This record gives sequence, C-alpha cells and structure tokens, in this order.
Amino acid sequence: MATSEMTSLLFRLPETLKEKLSKRAKQENRSINAMLLEIVSKELNEYPSQQTSDIALEHRHFLGRLISPKQFAELDGLVKLDGIYYRYLIESNRPFDPTVNYTVIEALGNILTLRPLSQK
Repeated sequence: MATSEMTSLLFRLPETLKEKLSKRAKQENRSINAMLLEIVSKELNEYPSQQTSDIALEHRHFLGRLISPKQFAELDGLVKLDGIYYRYLIESNRPFDPTVNYTVIEALGNILTLRPLSQK
C-alpha cells in the first residue's frame, strides 16, 4: 500500500475500548493509527509485499528514536533524522515545544508522528 493510496475513516467505538487501545499504543511506543493499521491488515490478511517491507524498515530504523528540539526546522515544518528532513505531526495535534525531546511513534512515507516526552 503506497502512501498516496491512504485515506481517512471515521470510526466510532466505546470509550473503554479506546482507552485500552490508547494505553497499549503508548506501552508499545506507537500511535493508535499504526496499531489499527496493523490490526486491520492482519485481520484481513492484507500484506502486499511493498507495505510489509516498508513497515519492517520503519520499525527497524525510526520507531522509538529520540529527537531533540535542535533537530527541528520548525518554520519549514520539518525534522532532521539521520541527515534527511521529514515532515512531522505531533501526537494529539500539539504545537511544537522547543523545551522537550520527542520520540517517533509512527513513520509512514516521509511523515513522522512524534510524541513529546515529559520533562523530568
């Protein structure tokens, strides 16, 4: 499944199920979207070779990586990781905070989803 083939879907579910899904995603340091994509793909036995290899590559190289504020080109909406600039989204549509580090929780094509790490 190529990035250009992605679409959105409104999905309603009980609050308790959403809380469990959110908790599990956080424990696995992933986004809810990444978890749902994997669950639905497994359930429907949809593993096109390109999608599977892309997901494996992203898991090995991006998920869980730490990103410091100095890696952001905030005005351009980009973050630099391994010498390459990627577009980014911050979990829950939070604004960029230059005082915290972030971790990658999803990587899809050239877009990284980031979770702010709490300050200690």
